[in-house]
Amino acid sequence: MFNGWTDNLLAGFQILNNILTAGISITAFSLFLYALSFNLRDRVARSFAIILLCVVVVFTTEALQNQSVPNWGIELLLRLQWIGIIFLPPAYLHLSDALLVTAGRPSRGRRRLAVRLVYVVSLAFLVLLGLGLLVGGLVVDGKPAPHLQRTPWTEVFTVFYIGIIAWAGYNFIRAYQRMLTRSGQRRMLYLMAGATAPALGSYPYLLFGSGLASQFPIFFWVVVILINVLVAILVVLMAYAVAFFGVSWPDRVVKSRLFKWLLRGPVTASLALSVMTIVRRAGLFFGGEPYSGFVPLAVVVTVLLFEHMITLLSPLWERALFFGRDRVEIQLLQNIEERLLTQSDLQQFLENVLAAVRDHLQSPCAFVAALDGDELSLNVVAGNRQLLEKENLDEALQVIELNGNGNGSGRHEFTWGDFWILPLHQRKVNGDRDEVPPLLGLLGIARKTDRPIDKDQRDSLWLLANRVALALEDRQLQQRVFRSLEDLQPQMDMLQRFRAAGRYDATANLLADPEFEEAEFAEWVKDALTHYWGGPKLTNSPLMRLRVLQDFMGNYDGNASNALRALLRQAVDRVKPEGERRFTSEWILYNILEMKFIEGRKVREVAGRLAMSEADLYRKQRVAVEAVARAILEMEKSERPGGG
Repeated sequence: MFNGWTDNLLAGFQILNNILTAGISITAFSLFLYALSFNLRDRVARSFAIILLCVVVVFTTEALQNQSVPNWGIELLLRLQWIGIIFLPPAYLHLSDALLVTAGRPSRGRRRLAVRLVYVVSLAFLVLLGLGLLVGGLVVDGKPAPHLQRTPWTEVFTVFYIGIIAWAGYNFIRAYQRMLTRSGQRRMLYLMAGATAPALGSYPYLLFGSGLASQFPIFFWVVVILINVLVAILVVLMAYAVAFFGVSWPDRVVKSRLFKWLLRGPVTASLALSVMTIVRRAGLFFGGEPYSGFVPLAVVVTVLLFEHMITLLSPLWERALFFGRDRVEIQLLQNIEERLLTQSDLQQFLENVLAAVRDHLQSPCAFVAALDGDELSLNVVAGNRQLLEKENLDEALQVIELNGNGNGSGRHEFTWGDFWILPLHQRKVNGDRDEVPPLLGLLGIARKTDRPIDKDQRDSLWLLANRVALALEDRQLQQRVFRSLEDLQPQMDMLQRFRAAGRYDATANLLADPEFEEAEFAEWVKDALTHYWGGPKLTNSPLMRLRVLQDFMGNYDGNASNALRALLRQAVDRVKPEGERRFTSEWILYNILEMKFIEGRKVREVAGRLAMSEADLYRKQRVAVEAVARAILEMEKSERPGGG
């Protein structure tokens, strides 16, 4: 009876261990995808991705080992597991080198060479594995689990494994000592603590301790389970620390994104796997059937319920865990995002209002025209558009202006051809009753007869007109906010980069202006010239970080887009030869810039005017853009301290 109880306990431990190893494999693979998706450009993230890939190989092959796999399959999985084990030491040394570089201790060549040599040594061990020299054959009846026999080369690899991991640990300590900020020190501690888990939890200790483990199997499985739990926790902790490298996002964004990634990926998958395993085992225990129809149902229900819970609760845990003292500001921005009135939303709303207007007055046509500067432009037309084709909207605006802009008070509709027109005014923002609020646009309704509108119809019509005016005003205000954000975005990007640079690197100089690579700078100039008369490549250009642009902004009331446009114009003029403009070879670069970007002509038209092929035009255009980039860089250097 005692033996039966022990066997059941050992079987339970093995099931739990299988769930844990599968969960670690899923988590490591999910974090590997996270590193590939968000910060793979960073050296720390790339080297960490190699460690995660090794962990995936080690724990996936371990999770696949069970009693249903034949002996040759077990041996194959154990040998595949060694591929991940072999490349863990160079991956750790690679990560430690990247950490030192990030912390302001770049390699003078020796450390980088050492990393490459360690990778070469691991490749040599891989060859030995393929030749059957690194480890021996399978111990089929090994207790408490099948394992491979060790060889003399196994002893050599063990010394190599311990030595390289210890060297990497020493580099971790050096990187930690260079941290000056509390957040940098804290995250480096997380990284150091998390790094111990894959290194200690991946090595197959049954090579050396199978005798002790076979004598105390319960103790062995308890230790293995505890180690796997620790590995699962510390791998996530390590991934959390690495997630901040190579990105300029605020900390709250990094935390929230990683947390949501873990919940939707490894946590959901591991939970579904656990439910599947438990339901299958329960089916075997109660019914003796190897398959239960409840397995897919239980998995699907688990995934759906957990994903639904994440969606419902994510706003709550984001505010509680990640927003901190900035909770009010961030919540305000989120509310704006959710309630934003886009151009499509505005059009849909106006269509609904015009439908109600036409239905109320039985009108064949209705329209809304918004005032853009001094001109009216049609926003939405409902009904018979042909009724408007013979009309001129400027005349409608003149009707309103001749009647004193509707005086901005009371409710008065005007007659314009076959239409009634209602002026739409902005709401009064001060107590001056004599001041006429700005005109936002017009609401027009086609008349069927000359009969005036009765009181009920008029009240309803003006109520709808006020709704239209409110929507136009809100959209106008939002456009001002967008323009302000577009002007602020380059400065915000620069500040976030400075903040990220000082997160780990003690030598990061926050007083210095950012340096620009000429090739990348020329690409920025080309993008800005492409959208010279407006567009995201101008308003969101990295050129907004230029010091020289600040002087230009003083002449343009702080408008960054206009300032950058003036800077580009001045740089183009520097390419211009002296004298009167001609279409000769010495003027060709200036003519390309003027005609292609400033005047906005098509490539074919410019090529024909300059008597060259389109391919030749593109080559000359690249030279012209590089000349503009050099001119801007010269202007920027003259603005910096110590410049010309």
